[in-house]
Parts: sequence; C-alpha cells; structure tokens
Amino acid sequence: MTPVRNILYIHGMGGGGDSRIPSILKEHIGNALPSGCGFRLEVVVRTYSFDPCKAWGQISSWVEELRPVLIAGESLGSLNAIRICGLPHVLVSPSLNAPLYLGYLAPLTLIPGVTRLFDRIYRPKEGDRQRLHFVYGTLKKYRQLRREALANSPLNGSRDSFFAFFGRRDHYRRSGIVSVRTYRKYFGTSYALYDGTHFMEEEFVMSMLMPKIVELVFKESGR
Repeated sequence: MTPVRNILYIHGMGGGGDSRIPSILKEHIGNALPSGCGFRLEVVVRTYSFDPCKAWGQISSWVEELRPVLIAGESLGSLNAIRICGLPHVLVSPSLNAPLYLGYLAPLTLIPGVTRLFDRIYRPKEGDRQRLHFVYGTLKKYRQLRREALANSPLNGSRDSFFAFFGRRDHYRRSGIVSVRTYRKYFGTSYALYDGTHFMEEEFVMSMLMPKIVELVFKESGR
C-alpha cells in the first residue's frame, strides 16, 4: 500500500470542510507528484470552532492524529496555522491583522442587537462551514491568538519555514487586515504576489499554490 503524507489545511473565517481552495487541492494534488515518488498526498480540511480556544484544542488534536508533513493556512486561519510549531507552513492571503480588528469589535457586541447584526452580515454559505457568532467572550480572545501565533515567527526566533501568497487585487489590503508590510516584519521576504483577489482563484491554486506545497513537502522529506 502506498504511504500517505497528510497536509492539514486550516480554513479561513466562515470556511469549512467544503471550502473551495482545499477542495481544488484535494482533487488535483495527486497529479502534481512525479511518478514513482513513493507516497501520495492527502489534503485534510475540517471545520473548527470560531472560538479561538476551542479551535486550538480541535486543531491540536488533528495535528496529533494526522502527523502532517505541512500546514496550510488561509486568511484568518493562517494565525492558527502559524501557531503550529515544527512544520513548514504555506499561507494564502494571511490576515495577520484581522485579530486586532476583531478585538476592537468586541466591546460593540455588548450593545443589544449588535451580535445579531454581525451574525447576519457575516453569515457563512450553506454547507459544512464554520458557524460565526460574534460575542464578546469570543472576539476578545483573538488578540491573544495573534500574539501566540506571531511568537512562532522568524522575528521571534522560530526556525520553521513560511511562505505566503498575496493577491494584488485583495480588497482587504486597503484596510490593513491583510498587510504585506506586517508579514515582512515577522517573516521576511518569503512570499509571492498573484494577480487575483483575497480568495485565490483556481488558476493560481493550480499554477502557484500547489507547486509550492509539493516543493516544500519534498524539501521537508529530504528528497
């Protein structure tokens, strides 16, 4: 039986087990491997809690179960991906400053009706998706998540490898939620730009993200 090497994909806010980017990877990554490489890759994506503490418990158990060879993180999920130590990381549209904005929003949810409004505005698509519930107790935890994630950055002494992709037409870059400058501060110049949006289009998943994942898997395995 051909050995399996797992890639754990951490989806973004409101994403889940049927998110588009990991679904593309799951379908096509086998075709990106050279024949006779001796193993196959499995992309695993699971829906986790919007509460950072609960999410970390879930994700930690998956790392223990799957023993992945690489961690991929998308958007807000990049913070949970970065926090995992000892593995190579590939990040798509990492929203390193989103936890700051969520922290600012936390006191607003104490106003009657605000939580209901946010829950309606940011309602996820139907399907296997993360349930979003904007309450004070959840949102105030995001700044701590950011601190814990960035503690595992080269700026703070991490020896893990990181590579990120940013869309030139990512509208979240205008607000600073996604910031190449912030990424450079903590992770250096290990990133690339693609001519697309925050939600990486299929052509770039196929031509940029998937080859980078395969490259890093082979580098990690010393092949």
